[in-house]
Parts: sequence; C-alpha cells; structure tokens
Amino acid sequence: MTQASESLAGSQSPAALWRGWRARRGERRRNNPLGYLFIAPAMILYTVFNIWPIVRGLLMAFTDYRFIYPDTRWDFNGLDNFVEMAEDRAAQEALLVAVKYFFMVVPVTIVLALIVAVLISRVRYGSGFYRWVVYLPSILPVAVSFLMFREMYGDKFGFINTNLRNWGIENPPNWLGQVSTALPAVAAAHVWIIFGFPTLLFLIGIYNISQEIYEAASLDGANALQQVRYITLPLLKPTFALVMVLLLGVLGTTDAMLILTMGGPQKSTHTIGLHLYQIAFQLGDLRLGYAAALSLVVGLTSALIAAGVFRWSRS
Repeated sequence: MTQASESLAGSQSPAALWRGWRARRGERRRNNPLGYLFIAPAMILYTVFNIWPIVRGLLMAFTDYRFIYPDTRWDFNGLDNFVEMAEDRAAQEALLVAVKYFFMVVPVTIVLALIVAVLISRVRYGSGFYRWVVYLPSILPVAVSFLMFREMYGDKFGFINTNLRNWGIENPPNWLGQVSTALPAVAAAHVWIIFGFPTLLFLIGIYNISQEIYEAASLDGANALQQVRYITLPLLKPTFALVMVLLLGVLGTTDAMLILTMGGPQKSTHTIGLHLYQIAFQLGDLRLGYAAALSLVVGLTSALIAAGVFRWSRS
C-alpha cells in the first residue's frame, strides 16, 4: 500500500471503509459470469416454452398451415388469412360474443372486488379470515370450478333450480340451455372464480394509502363514502390499471365455454377463443395458420387496450 493510500484510509472512518468494501464486493458479484450459468436452465426453459411458441405462432399466422397436410404447412400466403378474417362472418360474430362476455365479466369483477376490498379493509378483527374466504375460489382448479357450476346450473336436478322449485317457482330457467340466460350464467360463474385475486390487489393498494390522509379527511368532516370517492379511488388508479390488464384474458376465454356450453345454445356463447380453438383442433383441415392469425388479432387488440389503460393510469 502506498503512502497516499495509507493516509487516505487513515482519514476515513471504519463505517465508510466498510461501505466501500461492500460496494466493491457487490460490484464483483454482479460482474461474475458464474451467475449466468445458474440462470441458464431457467432461461432455456422459458425460451423453449414461452418465447419460441410466440415466434412460431407469429410465423404461422402468415401461412396456410394445415395440420393434415405436412408438405404444405409452411407455405407463405401473405395476408390471405387476415383478408379471409375480414370476410368471415362466423369469426365476426364470435368476436362480438367475446366483447359482450368481456363487458359482462370485467366491470362486475372490478366493482365487486373493490367493494369487498373496501369492506375488508375496514374490518378490525378477523380480516385475515375474510381474505382467505375471498381468495379461496382462485385456489381451486378452474376446470373443477366450472364443472361445479355446470352441476349447479343443471335444468332438472341442479342445485339452483331445485331450490327455486322448493320456493314455489314451477318453471325455472334452463340456465345453460336458453339463449337469453346462457352467456350471463357463464359470466356469473367466471366472476366468482376470478374476483378473489383482484380483491387482494385492491386490498394491498388500500393498505398502502397512509392513514393520516383518512384522519385528516375525517377531521374535515368527510364521511366514509366521501373518503372512498375522493381518496381511495384516485389513489388506486395504478391498481385499477393492473387489474384491468390482468383481466384482458377474458377476451379470449375458451375453457368456460368448453366445459359449460360448447358454444351453445345457437352459438350464443361461441366466443372468439372457442372459435379459433375449434378451427385449429376440431374442424376440417385443422387450420392452425388461420387460427394463429385470429389469435394474433386478439393479442394485438389486448395489447392496444393495455397500452391505453397504462396511459390513463399515468394521466
């Protein structure tokens, strides 16, 4: 050690020397190439099972990929799939059903989750139990939950109609068998299954709001509803955006329709997600290329909505 460095070290406090040594050690750790070796397996799996399917789907959207014709699977057809989509009345009707379903599920989920979150946040004792009860439907496998609702919606022996008959209603509706009730019934089941997680997100946002703000509002004479309107809702804007983006997947719902209605009755629950699933895996030539083009349009639509939501949250 040189005389200059010795004098510099002597002029520094032990705490400063310790912080400097920790900083240099952290820098060495960040620059250690061994770290890349440890994350390599996870990155390989992520690339194989996430990145590569997305890239393959994008390429497939511009081909006439048909599963039963291996010799012509990757024949490039330009924008033919998208031109066909513009003329495909079945796809347009399925997209309209998906939009209706989206507006049945998402606003109700957000409003219900917000109300429950506000109520739980004001509970002094037992809030942990209520959080567990609310989140319980999200823990169950989605297929199991929809199968449970299929039994509950049964026309003759379902839980709902059996109780309605016991209460004097002789002809209760066939919830999944009537055009007027099928889509709302599926939407109600979907809301029950997914609203627990948005509720917890809203709860986290509410708990992060300083109680001093509410106390100051109370001193100024604001009641509970005014506090929610002028304090809670504006400060939860980023949480609203996050919840909205997480719920965009409802636009491409497939599992609910497959389990509950298979798109019926009279295609009243035939969403765009179910439509592209049937084109790819059930109908005719198994046109994966056209199905990929449909999924690309749905994905781009969701991305544009997400961008608009995040821009609104920052305004």
